[in-house]
Amino acid sequence: MQMPLIVLLALVSFLFTGSYKGVVRHTGYKDLLSVVLSATIMTILLLIVVFLVRKTGYFKVFNMPLSVIGINYFVSIFLLVISRIAYKGFYYLITNNIKKTKRVLIHGVNSGISVYEAIQSDENYKYEVMGFVDDRSHFQNKFIHRIKVFKPQKITGKLIEAKQIEEVIISKPEATPLELLEIANIYLQHHIKVKTVPYINDWINGNIEAEQIKELNIEGLLNRSPIEMNNPKLANKISKSVVMVTGAAGSIGSEISLQVLQHHPKNIILIDMAESALYDLQQDFIRRNFKGNFVAIVGDIRDTEKIDAYLNKYKPDMIFHAAAYKHVPLMEDNPYEAIKVNVLGTKTLMDLAVKHQVGKFVMISTDKAVNPTNVMGATKRAAEIYATGLQKSSIYTKFIITRFGNVLGSNGSVIQLFKKQIKQGGPLTVTHKEINRFFMTIPEACQLVLEAGIMGKGGEIFVFDMGEPVKIYDLAVKMIQLSGLRFPDDIDIKITGLRPGEKLYEEVLGQQESNMPTYHKKVKIAQVAEVEMNKIRESFNLLIDIQELSNDELVAILKNLIPEYISNNSIFEKLDN
Repeated sequence: MQMPLIVLLALVSFLFTGSYKGVVRHTGYKDLLSVVLSATIMTILLLIVVFLVRKTGYFKVFNMPLSVIGINYFVSIFLLVISRIAYKGFYYLITNNIKKTKRVLIHGVNSGISVYEAIQSDENYKYEVMGFVDDRSHFQNKFIHRIKVFKPQKITGKLIEAKQIEEVIISKPEATPLELLEIANIYLQHHIKVKTVPYINDWINGNIEAEQIKELNIEGLLNRSPIEMNNPKLANKISKSVVMVTGAAGSIGSEISLQVLQHHPKNIILIDMAESALYDLQQDFIRRNFKGNFVAIVGDIRDTEKIDAYLNKYKPDMIFHAAAYKHVPLMEDNPYEAIKVNVLGTKTLMDLAVKHQVGKFVMISTDKAVNPTNVMGATKRAAEIYATGLQKSSIYTKFIITRFGNVLGSNGSVIQLFKKQIKQGGPLTVTHKEINRFFMTIPEACQLVLEAGIMGKGGEIFVFDMGEPVKIYDLAVKMIQLSGLRFPDDIDIKITGLRPGEKLYEEVLGQQESNMPTYHKKVKIAQVAEVEMNKIRESFNLLIDIQELSNDELVAILKNLIPEYISNNSIFEKLDN
């Protein structure tokens, strides 16, 4: 006779907490708490009923000993919890025998517990956690979920082999790239695949999901924290502007175009001579519903009449000039083309920007323009010189230059080369064991270019803090290891020797240059030695009949304009005498 009351109170309790909605095979800590809460509510309601019965004397059939209520409470919790755990264990015992389970370590206890629960409850990811790793002594040699916590010093080849560890998940979402790389090195030397979790802000509803666990990407090799900009003036300025981007289909140009479009400009004109790449960019933007906000034009910045017509028609407020030849060895063999595009093409665009009163002209330069040792770097420095010289006589147009190093993932970058060589089975080719370079990501570089366009007042050369340079040989080793391969057993590295015009170390400032701070600590303004406009005009006038000049004559003109241009490992070293 008491059973209907018990069923009714239990029904109310479980409906209220919703504990019955949980998928049993994905039972976690919160699900067990929900069961306890349901049993607790049911018991409290039952105690209230018994109290009222004893107080009023009515419905004595529902009077029962408190000891029975207590026993019922604990037995209910025990059976409900055990049944869920038993079912979950049985389910995973069966499925783990069907799908291959990977044995992993989780580095980092605090957020690592959430990672453990995520991978245990996701049937698409079959992991067996063999241990936690943490550098804090109060966790070491303790057990979490009956899994031991090791100190990092205990991660040896012997332990890895004994526990058959295949992967490690670094659960340190607050770690900087440098800290992340230091942790990864513990495991990479043992040829273990390394995965990471995203920043906590990127967790879904405050919880990590198994699909958010990704392999350590190449950005983790930068040895620095990403530069982040948050200038409210940027969106406001671009939204009121017509923007032109040259070299729009390239790695940098396409990202600049994308970031500009996200700020909803009045219009954006995309110019590139690479038809297929420009078509792909156009279709990508159409798919993103940017249709109507941009115009794609197959064009050449050396075509004075056409560029003049485009500027007259669209009247841009800002030009981001990304069109250039950039490959050092190729340009060393083809100085005519390098000068024709990087110097004269840029000059044409700058002159027309002045003619049509374009507000801002942002030129993308390179750290190879600093103390150049090759034709490509010298052409970019020549363009810088022309821009700063032109600024003195320009009343309306403001010329701004941005310098940064190698861009991760850009077309033709060493990263792309290494990925291709790894896919082909190696070897990876490095020109010199000591060669190093500065790196930044494509979105980061383009964000800084846009920021410089807003920040610049005219005549500045902005240089960016790219952290410490990365040794290319070490980068190659890390990429092999991140690919789950062994160096040199699976893939070796071949030293090929410096290429023509290549130097071991890049610089962001020349010997006679210093820098000034800006409102952002990661962005500086280079103070460069001035070049008289008469000398600039004299050198550029010599290039008017460029097709009549030999390679030696072309490079000699550059060297006369740029005294610090000293060739290295190049046939043009003879001109330095």
